[in-house]
Parts: sequence; C-alpha cells; structure tokens
Amino acid sequence: MAGEERPTQRWLLDVFFLLFLLALALSDPIKEIHKQIILLLIGIFQLLEARLIAAAPRRGPAYAVLIKIGLATLLLIHTIPPDAAVEVSINSSYYPIYYLPVMTAAMYFGPWTTLLWTLLTSAAYLSFLTPVLLQLRLHLIELAPGWQAEMALRVVFFFLIAMIVNRFVMEYKAQTHRYQEIAAHLTMANENLRKAQADARRAERLAALGQLSAGLAHEIRNPLGVIKGSAEILNQKLSSSDALAKELAGYIYTEVNRLSGLVSRFLDFARPSQLVLRPLELPPLLDRALKSVAEQQPANAVKIKREYAQEIAPVMADEQLCDQVFTNLISNAWEAMGDNGGELSIRVQPQNSGLRREVIVEIEDTGPGIPPDLKEQIFNPFFTTKKSGVGLGLAIVTKIVDAHGGTVRVTSEAGHGACFHVSLPQAETGKASETQEASGSRREVTEPTA
Repeated sequence: MAGEERPTQRWLLDVFFLLFLLALALSDPIKEIHKQIILLLIGIFQLLEARLIAAAPRRGPAYAVLIKIGLATLLLIHTIPPDAAVEVSINSSYYPIYYLPVMTAAMYFGPWTTLLWTLLTSAAYLSFLTPVLLQLRLHLIELAPGWQAEMALRVVFFFLIAMIVNRFVMEYKAQTHRYQEIAAHLTMANENLRKAQADARRAERLAALGQLSAGLAHEIRNPLGVIKGSAEILNQKLSSSDALAKELAGYIYTEVNRLSGLVSRFLDFARPSQLVLRPLELPPLLDRALKSVAEQQPANAVKIKREYAQEIAPVMADEQLCDQVFTNLISNAWEAMGDNGGELSIRVQPQNSGLRREVIVEIEDTGPGIPPDLKEQIFNPFFTTKKSGVGLGLAIVTKIVDAHGGTVRVTSEAGHGACFHVSLPQAETGKASETQEASGSRREVTEPTA
C-alpha cells in the first residue's frame, strides 16, 4: 500500500480517527497535559504518515510502526488510573492504543514481518510488568488471582488483530494486482485493436490508390513509348550540323527513360505480388545486395559490420523480391549517412516466439535518425524526405514483406541513426519443405498493403 495515492474517501477516515482521539482526550484523566499532548502528536502523525511513506518507501513503514509504538508507550505512562491497586502503567485502560502500531504493521508488511512487529509491540507493553514483578518478588504488593491470564489474553488479542487485518490487506493487494493485470491486458488489447483498425484503413486507402496508380501508369506508358521512339528516329534523321536539335532530342530521350522508370515503380507498387516461394539463405542474399549498393554509391567512408548468427534457418521467400527489399533498405541507410560516412551494421538472427519461427534482419546506420513524428509516415506511399525521391521505396518494401507474412518496423532516435527490423518466416522442415523447394509455391496478394 506504500506509495499508492490516498483515495478520495481517506479524508473521511481521517476525520473519524480525529474524532476518536478527541473522545480519548475527553476521557479521564482529562487534566493530564502530557496525555493530551501525546494524543495530539498521534493525530498529527496519522495525518502525515502518507507523506513519510512517500518520502521513504523502503524504510518509511518501519519508521511509522516504531513511532506509533513509542507514542503508545508514552500514552500508557501518563494514563495510570488513580484508583488502581498498583500504580503502574500496565493497569492503564488505554492499552488498546497498541492496536494502532499492530494494525499499521499488518497494512504495510507480510504475515511473518507482521508477527515480528506484533511481538515487539507486545514486548513494549509487557515491559510495564517489570516494576510489578519486582514488587511481587519483594512481597510489597499482592495481585488478584488470574492476572497472568489477563495479560496473556491481551497479548493474544494483539496477535489476533494483526493477523485479521493482515489477511484482509493481503487479499486486497492480491485482488488489486489481478485488476491491474486485467487492465494491462485490456489496454494492450485496445492498442492492438486500434492498430488493426489503422492497418485496415491504410490497406483500403492503398488498395484504392494502387488501382488508380495502375490505371494512370498504363495510360502514361503508351504515350511515353511513342515519345521515346520519336526521339530516337529524330536523333537518327538529324544531321550532325544541327547540334542543338540533337542535344534536345537527347534530353527528350533521357527524360522519357526517367519517366518510364518512375512508371515502372508505380506498377511495382500497384500490381499484385506474385511470389515464387522457396527456401532461401539470407546471408548470401544480403552480401549480394550490399555489394550491389556499394558499387553504385560514392566511395565515402562507410564501415560495414556484419553480425550473422551461427545457425540461421532458411526462410520461405521470393529471392528476386527479397533482393529488392534489402537493396532498398541498404541503399537508404547508405544515403542517410551522407558524404561523411559512418557505420552500417547488418545483423541476422533467428527468433522463436511460441509457435512462430522467424529470422530477423536488422539494418542499422549511424545517420541523423528519424524524428518520432515521422516513424509511421515513412512507410506511406508518396511520402519522402529526399529532394529527388517519390516516396515509393519503403511502401514497396512493406508491401513485399507483408506478402511474405513478415513485418517491417523501425527504431530510431533523432541524431543516433535508424535501425530497420525485417522479420521473415522460417522455411518449413521435412517433406513439405522439400516439395516446395523442388516445385516452388505461389501466393498472390491482390491488394497492396503497407
């Protein structure tokens, strides 16, 4: 219970406790000033106890019990009944005040620790017997028969109260823990539901966008072919003396090729993925993609670090499409580090989570990183931070990985690089894997997803 916020009804309990202390203050002996001061201190400490526990969560509960034992002991010292046969504190009618530290220990500690604190409280109360036993030994007083049983009964009630309160507190804590676990599960389920709904909405948007892109791409490709052919014929027909016309024809030819490449990327994004699945070793594929990117990129100071696990199972994947995925991600990481270079880390390791067996590929750079508000947007089509980009690279990567039944996610801190995590399912073992390796299996995804 330590460290928890005070419930809204706590003030009402504090009021009742103060009224209880007021009733004790109006009881005999009323004119004992020390008694009134001690009761006032007990009331003040009760109000400040929560702050003490919050300030010292580990030792605060022990301090609270010790302080209450001390205050209870002082109260008994100053509340000896004037008509008692033997004027010692053990005869004080205020001995139930020791229930206060006993219940406090039961609220903050477990059963065994509560028993130890109750034993200490009982020792503090029974310490008042010392002068009584001394006077009995000297035959200075005589006590009524059965006083030992009375003392034992009072101590037994200390332990009874402690165990009853501790049991209810432990049940309350256990119930609260169960409610917290249920709330955590519900929170996670709600979060997963929100993500699923967001993915569904994104898939619908991408499906419509893919259909539109495919239609536009086909309509654009036909006139581009005519323009390209015309530029080639024009370039052949022009005489060498007309240098300006030949130069303009070359510009037309170059730009048409660039637009044709852009249209091809639109079609790659829009058309259904035709997967030819077979068991595929990822390390050689990554090495080829890395070599291909390194040959195309400028010779900047990029240090390559490979971390491949010893035993990596093959994955069921389409080699050509996976090469496109890793080439794209490695190229993005290389470009993100710029002319100053950096370190490009590629890690491959298996991961078994329940019934799902995967291979995780991590491609990490030491570039400027990705701002938190852009981590989700970078996977959307046509979103790019590059001046010459069209924003389809990561959208196509996500589409291909999703078609394989895998996932793509990114972790990044601004100024500390980015790491893309690609998970792909492991290849099946046994006869099914041999059959698929021999003949290949196809899976068609009719809607682009991201």
